[in-house]
Amino acid sequence: MLIDEELTLKKLETFLTFMRSGNLGRAAEDLQTSAVSVHRAIHSLENALRCPLFKHQGRQLIPLESAYVLEKKGRQLIQDAQEMVRLSREAAGFYADRFRLGALYSLTVKTVPKLVMGLKIRRSELNIDLTLGSNVELMQRLKNHELDAVLVALDDAVKDSACEQLPLFSDDIFLAVPTDSPFAHQACVDLADLAESTFITLTQGFATHRDGMHVFEQAGFEPKVAMQVNDIFTLLSMVSSGVGFALLPGRIAAVYENRVRLVPLQPRYRLQQHIGAVFLKAREREPNLLALLAECRMYSMNLG
Repeated sequence: MLIDEELTLKKLETFLTFMRSGNLGRAAEDLQTSAVSVHRAIHSLENALRCPLFKHQGRQLIPLESAYVLEKKGRQLIQDAQEMVRLSREAAGFYADRFRLGALYSLTVKTVPKLVMGLKIRRSELNIDLTLGSNVELMQRLKNHELDAVLVALDDAVKDSACEQLPLFSDDIFLAVPTDSPFAHQACVDLADLAESTFITLTQGFATHRDGMHVFEQAGFEPKVAMQVNDIFTLLSMVSSGVGFALLPGRIAAVYENRVRLVPLQPRYRLQQHIGAVFLKAREREPNLLALLAECRMYSMNLG
């Protein structure tokens, strides 16, 4: 049997409110509408069902057996519909008690812990899943709806008409050397002097790999790469062990600070990474995301 188009969940909710209150006026007050609108919805529901639900006794509506059947089944239907909406939105990441955050490895030193702590204060019930990766990988997962927001380097590669960006801070690129290196205590380094040196880099897809290649190009040489690694902490370990030098952002200065020194490059090689949050425009009103963005703004203001 086809369901009449006049049979809507909204009218069913109006009917259930009336059944609970037993009075048109009180039902209208609960629904913040008029008694006429409640009566009209009930009458429309009777037309859709093609059977009466009430008998008139003066100005009162007295429920028939059909009304009690509809009330019982209708309440279950509304509960099922609410559950359906909740589960569907959770599957899409909306209004869930789980937030999927992506970030660069280097941001776990300081930025990610502060943002996560602030987010948990705002939404204590929220479970946060953290995924670490490269700029390219994180952006791909964001656009595939596998992540709710990502903290990445803002460059041309992350520009997308479907996404919004919120800048957090900018970070200079430094030369990373072991603390016993002759370069460790220099005020600044001419990168061209290291043309014959060995370097460790991140793999392609990481913003730091791309920026490093740009700085090497400015210095006029192609680096001798001894090793490429997939995370910045392994890279730092290689540098501290003397395997090679690296070009890294200043935000990781606190890691291996007793074994690795970040030395400024000469001004002509200066390059900054601009770090920020990226999210889908379609999700911009999602409460969990709004809470994260509020924390991002606070973080950025405190840095300023």
